Formats: sequence, structure tokens, C-alpha cells
Amino acid sequence: MNKPLLIAGAIALGAWALTGGSAAAESAVKLPPPALDTPAQAGRETAVFAGGCFWGVQAVFQHTQGVLNAVSGYAGGRKETASYALIGSGLTGHAESVQITYDPKQISYGKLLQVYFSVAHDPTQLNRQGPDSGTQYRSAVFYQDANQKQVAERYIAQLDAAKAFPGKIVTQLAPLAGFYPAEAYHQDYATLHPREPYIARFDLPKIANLKTTMPEVYREQPVLVFPPK
Repeated sequence: MNKPLLIAGAIALGAWALTGGSAAAESAVKLPPPALDTPAQAGRETAVFAGGCFWGVQAVFQHTQGVLNAVSGYAGGRKETASYALIGSGLTGHAESVQITYDPKQISYGKLLQVYFSVAHDPTQLNRQGPDSGTQYRSAVFYQDANQKQVAERYIAQLDAAKAFPGKIVTQLAPLAGFYPAEAYHQDYATLHPREPYIARFDLPKIANLKTTMPEVYREQPVLVFPPK
């Protein structure tokens, strides 16, 4: 386990407790599917989502059927500043993000958005998630083409119109200029460190919520970036 990460997790937990954090931070919201979705087609597609610490977002999609790979990384800033040591300043433009490679014949982009909004994070929190705060923890969908942009825009409007959440969705929609994989020690983090207090408190509940809220897409064994040999 990376010692600085353990210390940072403990600090975040302490700050969260002092500000009155509660179990509601990791509750899921059962949502309808998007009214508009991308068509199923052969091949592989990718999606990039940001929603707080990438450990939990990655873990959720690693347990989602149809996902072929989910990589933690950085999006929204320049390549030269895409490192864990720099993005913590909140000044690089990057958000901790996850690039999801998926089979569109097994799961659609819209269904991935449904998982993202329902289980992976709280889209009504501005520049924070749980104990983590700063623009690097913002809620963001980095779309790759006009179809992804339209589906995401329509879904956010659909959910806001239905008052699916107590507050308005603050998720940023931005074109994907580049995705930069995070350092190797960040990959598969929730699977490798399930007993770390941060993971147990904030990330394992997300996986449990996926299983109970969207059982039709849940997979027991995660698809890992670095599978055991």
C-alpha cells in the first residue's frame, strides 16, 4: 500500500467526519434509463466519466457487465500536468476520471450513464464527493462525439425534469481533449485494498449499491487493469 495515500485517506476521513458526514453520501438513487441512447454496433467504444476519487468510480465500472476495461486517470487538463502529484492543487484543470472501454452490443452508452448517475457518485455535489473537495473531484462527462454529448445532455435534462435528485445536477459536460492513465499504483485500487478505511467506507458501498440497485448489469468478478497471472 502506498503510505502517502493511506495518510491522505485518513486526513480525508477525519475532515469528512468533522463536517458531519453521513451514510447518505454513498446512497444510490434508482433512476430510469435514458429516453435517448446510442445505437448498438459492433466493435469497442469508450466513455470517460469523472465523479470524485477515481478508485470508487473505477471499481463500479469494473463490476459492470459489458465493460471490457476501466482505467483510472486524468482528463480536462494538459498532458504535462497529468500526474497525481500535480492535480491535487486543483489548478491543472484535470479531474480524476475513468476511461471505460465497453462492448456496445452488451451495454450502451446510456446504460453506462445510468450507472454513473445512480451508483458511481452524487451528481448534485459541486467540486466535491464525500470527503474529497476541489475541482479535481468534480462531476464531469467528457464526451467524445456529438452522439455522446446529445445523449448525456438529454439524460441530465430528463433527470432534472423528473426531480430524480433533491438538488439540481451540476455535472460538467466537456469535450474530451485527452485522457491520461494514472500511475500504476492507482489501478485496481479498491480490489487490492478492500480493508483500507477509505475504500471500506466510500467505495465498497458503491459496489454493493450497484448489485442491489442495478442487478441486471452487476458482475461479481471485476475486470481488472492488471489481472493476476
